[in-house]
Amino acid sequence: MLSISDEYFMQQALKEAQKAFDTDEVPVGAVIVINNKIIARAHNQVELLNDPTAHAEILAITTACNYLGAKYLPDAALYVTIEPCLMCCGALYWSKIGKIVYGAPDIKNGYRKYIHASSQTHDTGEAPFHVKTEIIKGMLQDECAALIKEFFKRKR
Repeated sequence: MLSISDEYFMQQALKEAQKAFDTDEVPVGAVIVINNKIIARAHNQVELLNDPTAHAEILAITTACNYLGAKYLPDAALYVTIEPCLMCCGALYWSKIGKIVYGAPDIKNGYRKYIHASSQTHDTGEAPFHVKTEIIKGMLQDECAALIKEFFKRKR
């Protein structure tokens, strides 16, 4: 079976982030994939829904769980354009998602701001994610960072 690349799925997440950008939301996009099939797509909708929890990752998890009729996603991969925040990490932890691929780091609000450098290893899992979750950082990092930088540049 043909394997579609992590880069392809991150490009799909970037398309979701562009939708957020176009509607004046912080441009974060996410897709959730199982067996090379996208089962959920989402982008930030915090402003639209007046809901501080309406992050792309949370909306994608909800969509994926509804699609599967399950509360756990151990065979799924999340592709998200920006490093998840702690709130999203909690949801990802409880979903037991199998893999997380993210683009650009988030120095101000990303989870790594809150954990010790010594706990950041691929081999033993990475706090605050489930111990079995695989983490890949920096996928299409420049493209993901450019969209967020442009958004905040326009806001100033």
